This record gives sequence, structure tokens and C-alpha cells, in this order.
Amino acid sequence: MRKKQAQILIVDDQEEILFSAKMILKKHFETIFTTNSPKKIISVLNENEINVVLLDMNYRIGFEDGREGIHWLKEIKTLSPNTIVILMTAFGKIDTAVEGIKMGAFDYVLKPWNNEKLLEIIDKAVAESRKNNKKPVAEKAEKRYFTGTSQKIKQAYSIAEKVARTDVNVLILGENGTGKFVFAEFIHQNSTRRKEPFIHVDLGSLSDNLFESELFGYAKGAFTDAKTDTPGRFEAAQNGTIFLDEIGNIPLHLQSKLLHVLQTKTVTRLGESKARPLNVRIISATNNDIKAEVKNKTFREDLLYRINTMEINLPPLRERKDDIVPMANFVLDQLAEKYNQDNWRFEENVAPYLERYPWKGNVREMENKIERALILADNNTISITDLDILDFEEIHEDDENQLSELEKNAIEKTLLKHHGNISKTAEELGLSRAALYRRIEKYDLKN
Repeated sequence: MRKKQAQILIVDDQEEILFSAKMILKKHFETIFTTNSPKKIISVLNENEINVVLLDMNYRIGFEDGREGIHWLKEIKTLSPNTIVILMTAFGKIDTAVEGIKMGAFDYVLKPWNNEKLLEIIDKAVAESRKNNKKPVAEKAEKRYFTGTSQKIKQAYSIAEKVARTDVNVLILGENGTGKFVFAEFIHQNSTRRKEPFIHVDLGSLSDNLFESELFGYAKGAFTDAKTDTPGRFEAAQNGTIFLDEIGNIPLHLQSKLLHVLQTKTVTRLGESKARPLNVRIISATNNDIKAEVKNKTFREDLLYRINTMEINLPPLRERKDDIVPMANFVLDQLAEKYNQDNWRFEENVAPYLERYPWKGNVREMENKIERALILADNNTISITDLDILDFEEIHEDDENQLSELEKNAIEKTLLKHHGNISKTAEELGLSRAALYRRIEKYDLKN
């Protein structure tokens, strides 16, 4: 039997799983890579045209919720958008696997797998990879950004375009959900480093004991689970850009370690004395009042000077009202493309409600609302009920009856979808269980 031309990477911390999967797949596909450390994914992707990654969702003992797999899925999709990712887990966490599919994974398998089923899924993934790679290079590299027309956002993009042409360190400030990651990516994509890695690190999610090993790497034997020499995120970003998200959340006692790396432009792995040179562009972001933290001595002033050669402030959505409806249409088009669906639109009466809604979660909240509405809506048309953005405290009395009917219909529709499950219905509607029960009684929706 002739092997199919494909390069497949298997990532799992159990050597027996790696061996077993490789033995099955190498009979059918040309090149099989394996690694027992997800931190090596980036270097493998940088050095090879990987078609499919078979990615385990759990790597550390005691952490079986699949969050590590979700994290590395994001990293893969950022670094190599055309690489197909299949998730695998031994713990049957279907909900997390489904969440991964919503975020771009192709499919999932449960361990122990059925060999024929595994081969069938990999076969389909390879075919999908080939479709992706047939697209023109310009189309693969292109990413659309919504700029808007408000003065504040236009000013922010103008600064971003100028600093992108330099190597200065940038600090992006803004509330949660204002698009700090998108801006960091925009700067990288418009820089001379665009063909090199863009590494995103959520510093707020790193515990104190993982901070150094994750960022700086470690040598074999540096600690109990250090089985191989492993580069950190800074080394993974070599010649490219590292995005230090939520930098305001770093504890004071760890800030000096980061400062040393930025000052010396070198990194030393845990367990080593050798300093390795770095050529990395630093972009940082925070939703904290970083200058107040400096004043309160919870953030080092010298570290702030290192990270904010240039500062960009992103306005919240409520300060760019004119952009809300055009942005909603842009987001809807992007999501429709993601789900391979065409001709989606909002009902005509939706626009004023979009503008009235407070959008406390900013762009991220808008994306979540529209994605959920797209899944729930019928006939490629999204209504105000589908969006669930009725701000009842700001509604005029004339509209109360109409909006009550809309709310009632939304609750009925969601209850039906979840077969009367109160917890799932409340979660989807963004209500507490108590609030949902009150509305069920109000609208006499009890069975």
C-alpha cells in the first residue's frame, strides 16, 4: 500500500501512546513526528510543514481538565493557521473537546482509540489540510482588521502602523475585551518580523512556580518532572515577537527576573548558568492602571520604562458608538466564514439595540453574543431575541410590553433547546438560576 504524502505530529506525555500511534500511522503516512513535551510544538512547526497535529489535552499529573490542550490549540492556530488539529484525551471530557472544536480543532478522539476510527479521522484531516494549502499564499497570510471611524481608534491604529516599522517595545492599555491581542498581532504582521514566530503568553494564568520554567525554559534535571532540555517562550519567539499579556498581574518578586531578561537581552534556563542571546520584539498589555500600581509600589517603575517605549490606549466600545453596528456586521461576516455559511444578516430593528447595549465586555462580549446568536438563529437572520442584548433598565415604558414578549420567547426557545434543563438555560441566557426561575414564574412558563 502506497503511503500518503503528509507530515503528522503526535504530542503526548506518555511514551507508550506516542509509540502506539506512530506504529499505526507510519504504515499509512510518509512522515510522523512525536514529542512528549508540548513546548516543542513551536520548534517543530517552525522547521516543518506539518499537516496534522494529534494533540493530547492533559500533560501534568493532577490537571485533567483539558485546559492545557486548549492553550496549545490556540498556540498552533496562531502560529500555523492551516495546520489541522485533532484533540485526544483519556478522560472523556467531551465538553472541553467540543469547546476545542469551536476554537478551531478539526475533531477529537478518546483514548484508548479504535484504530480504524483514528485512521479515518486522520485521513479526513489530511484531506482538509490539502484544501487549505491549495489557497494562494496571499490569501493564507491575509487577515482582515476592523479599524472603524472613531477618532480614538483611528489614532490607535495610526500609532500601531508607525511602531510596527520599528523594534521598540510597546505597551497596550485597555479594558478587558477591547482587542489588545488583535493589536499586538496587527503590529507583528506589519513588521519586518512577520514571517517569524508570534508567541502569546497569558501571564495572568501562570502560577508563581511555573513562571520561570514557562518563560525561560529549563535544563534536564532542573526539577522533578524536567525530563528533557526545554526552551521557554522567549526562546520560542527568537527573531519574532513575544506578546506578554496581562503583564500587570506579575507578582512583584518575579518582576525583577523579567526585567533582567529585558535589560540584558539574554535568557538563562532553569538549571543552567549559560545565558542565551535573544533577538525578540516585546509587546505587553494590561487592563490594570499600571501607573497607579507603580505609585503604590506593586509594579516596578524600571520595568515599566522597559516595556512602554511606546504606549497605545484602546478605547472601550461605549466610547466608539458609531463603530458598533459596522463592527457587529464585520464580526458576523467573520463568524459566518468560520462556519462556512453565507448571507447572514441582522434584522432591521437590531441596530438601535446594538447601539444602546452597554457592551461591558467590549469586543469580546460582542463576538460571543453574535457567535451564540448565529448558532441559535433560523433562516440566516439574527433577531434581537437571538442576540440577548435587551437592556431592560434603559427601556422606555412604551417598549416594555414588546420587549417582555421578546424576553419570554427567548427563554422559551432556550428552555426547549436544553430540554428544560435550568442550569444550561440560565448559563446560555447569562442569568443566575434564581433570576431564570423568577422569569419562568413571571411569564407562566412552568410545565
